[in-house]
Amino acid sequence: MLLRMHLLIIGGTRFLGRHIAEYALMLGHRVTVFHRGRAMPEGLPGATNVFGDRTADIERLSGKYDAVVDTSGYLPRDVATSCAHVRSQSPDAVYAFISSVSAYRDGFPAGADESAALWDNGDPNAGEMTMETYGPLKALCEATAMEYFGARTLIVRPGLIVGPYDPSDRFTYWVRRAGDGGAVLTPGLPNREIQFIDGRDLAEWIVAMLEGGRAGTFNATGPLEALTFGTFLNACRTTLNSDAEFVWASQDFLLGRGVEPWMEMPLWIPDTEAGGWDSISSAHAIEAGLEYRPLSDTIARTWEWDATRDRAVALRAGITAERETQLLDELRATT
Repeated sequence: MLLRMHLLIIGGTRFLGRHIAEYALMLGHRVTVFHRGRAMPEGLPGATNVFGDRTADIERLSGKYDAVVDTSGYLPRDVATSCAHVRSQSPDAVYAFISSVSAYRDGFPAGADESAALWDNGDPNAGEMTMETYGPLKALCEATAMEYFGARTLIVRPGLIVGPYDPSDRFTYWVRRAGDGGAVLTPGLPNREIQFIDGRDLAEWIVAMLEGGRAGTFNATGPLEALTFGTFLNACRTTLNSDAEFVWASQDFLLGRGVEPWMEMPLWIPDTEAGGWDSISSAHAIEAGLEYRPLSDTIARTWEWDATRDRAVALRAGITAERETQLLDELRATT
């Protein structure tokens, strides 16, 4: 185990990268973050901040690093440029590439592990990433990192990452909505399984893996035990001492009215698209030390963090209050 490592984070001021940086700094590690300065224009306190865009300014990085975490690799050509530069200065570093379970090809079974088939139709010369190309490009980025760092590559495939700093609002929407109380439109069936991982749990595990010089490929989602949508929402209501009433709408009702899965109703995947997405195995990472904090802590800390934000700014995910009221009225009229 490295008593004190020099950790480079490519991207490190928004969400997972920030959690990794802050945790590593708390442990006494030396941290350099390479970022564009958009989320934190003054830089991350306690870290060495190198400002720049990885597509054009990677040569601003100099020095020797014990480990690297790439949290912002979406295009293979950008990952190749970063890997080549870092390897030229730190050939013995462990390179942790943050990928995604979206790298798996659609149609894998429930309980799938790291052996499930990856997408193989990505464009290695792609100049942009879209929702449709995200998974295939992540798979190519993984392969690119492996080309440069081989057995020193740590591939991490998270599911939905949640908690404080989450810029997507997909988890935060439900915490805020349940905490606000009243009638809450909820999708599908309460016994539907869902998965996510607190960004702090993921960050702490990644730092521990790098401290030990560990490499390999790992799914990293959660929680430890199977979790249903209903149990999650009830935990939100209990943790936040809310009077929320969850009104469950069928898949047919929602799809028939054009409600968008995942974005308008976060965490909801229709049966026709679900496959094994809500039951991916993270047993390999758990064996390697991945641990999970109580769900109530994730809910409470997300609520507290969300309370620091401007409520006048719309969330990036979740249905609007007006649309929710309209659909609740329609739903009640059908029962």
